[in-house]
Amino acid sequence: MEEDLARFCCLRPDCPDYGKRGLGNLTVCGHYGKARQYRLLYCRTCKARFSERKGTPLYRSGLPPEKALAVVEHLADRTGVRATARLVGVNRNTVVRYGRLLGGHAQQLHDELVAFSPSDP
Repeated sequence: MEEDLARFCCLRPDCPDYGKRGLGNLTVCGHYGKARQYRLLYCRTCKARFSERKGTPLYRSGLPPEKALAVVEHLADRTGVRATARLVGVNRNTVVRYGRLLGGHAQQLHDELVAFSPSDP
């Protein structure tokens, strides 16, 4: 089964292919995690290895993906921090941390997709 890596890019800033998606320079060189569920990517250009989760709010996350998604959904529905913590079963500091991580990630995504539109001088 061919793994689709077109949505990923090299995350090493000094790589000539940094931030360029779909070049075919990435391969899967291994898996990691408790159940080996995450892929370890390898850039053929700069020889760097990194997690497929690097650069996302879930990188080095201790929460299972289902709980992290539940936190995101509750925050998106404007549920309060304490209520979200109670509903998901996590500490309220965890909810605050994910909210900050997600906010920063959303800002970067906005800048990439919207802020540099043709009408922007």
